[in-house]
Amino acid sequence: MTSGIAGFFDDGGWKNLIMIAIAIVLLCLAIFKGVEPYLLIPISFGMLLANLPLGGVFVREADGTYSGLLGILYIGVKKGIYPCLIFLGIGATTDFGPLIANPKSLLLGAAAQIGIFITFLGALLLGFNFNEASSIGIIGGADGPTAILTTSILAPNLLAPISIAAYSYMALVPVIQPPIIRLLTTKKERGIKMEQLRSVSKTEKILFPILVTVVCVLLIPSCAPLIGMLMLGNLIKESGVVPNLVNAAGNFILYIVTILLGVCVGATATADIFLTLDTLKIVLLGVIAFSFATASGVLFGKVMCKATRGKINPMIGAAGVSAVPMAARVVQKEGQREDPSNFLLMHAMGPNVAGVIGSAVAAGILLTLFG
Repeated sequence: MTSGIAGFFDDGGWKNLIMIAIAIVLLCLAIFKGVEPYLLIPISFGMLLANLPLGGVFVREADGTYSGLLGILYIGVKKGIYPCLIFLGIGATTDFGPLIANPKSLLLGAAAQIGIFITFLGALLLGFNFNEASSIGIIGGADGPTAILTTSILAPNLLAPISIAAYSYMALVPVIQPPIIRLLTTKKERGIKMEQLRSVSKTEKILFPILVTVVCVLLIPSCAPLIGMLMLGNLIKESGVVPNLVNAAGNFILYIVTILLGVCVGATATADIFLTLDTLKIVLLGVIAFSFATASGVLFGKVMCKATRGKINPMIGAAGVSAVPMAARVVQKEGQREDPSNFLLMHAMGPNVAGVIGSAVAAGILLTLFG
């Protein structure tokens, strides 16, 4: 009988031990520190399985196909099925009311996507090709499913490091964003109180996903899978007539697909792919992407603050990244840090959900150009 232990003594076997150690560290972060546990647990366990010698759960064949349990399931990642189904679940759990009530917040969500394109240029300067730079840039959108879908199409060789970087920085939103917000805003700006949002009718909420789908897909057809699933999920939620579908999409489908997506992405993190200089570059570029995205949103928020004569708190621009609702909560916390009576959460949710749309549109642009 052949033992997997012998595999550690083959050439390069020590690299598998390093990957197993990384997987265990990630599991500890997820379980004991609460760092994106819903996805980091399956990702790190998939990494653990794939790096145990002779396990055969994820095997790359000579003809470019995959075999083994996770190799078969990986088809859902390679074909872009899992990220789109996750967007269906996100849509079914998202309230676009704050965005509808304050359409100007869409501009803040768009401004935050500038970080994607700045990082795209930075990745090119570091020697990545156009496809790889596009995938790395999407990290700046703080949107894991979009990063995975874009990378699976444009640069599947970078799927593991980009996915892990994207979700790690999403978890670090409360750490990365506050210093940037404080650096770019004054105490007076952070203390601005905004007017209460108007109530949004059910008709508006039903029409919104339909109109957004038509407009976005007509302008950028390649964003149809992500935008279509996101808006379908939201439509079944706002229709109010299919509660079982809302429950299925927002709970069962979302969590089942999260497990499948995570464990398959983790399985791609084998030693020969993950332990490279490119991985370190991606980690560095991920920080740059997220920082520029936050800064772009805040700076545009300052412009809108001036244009409206102080009616908009520029901090809500930081929520333009699509880490929902973590970025909005950071803005709320920073607002109450200056004035405990200041409630910015619902105002920040507008740019926050706009960022989800914005990152999908940005991905569609990059897929159109380089896909």
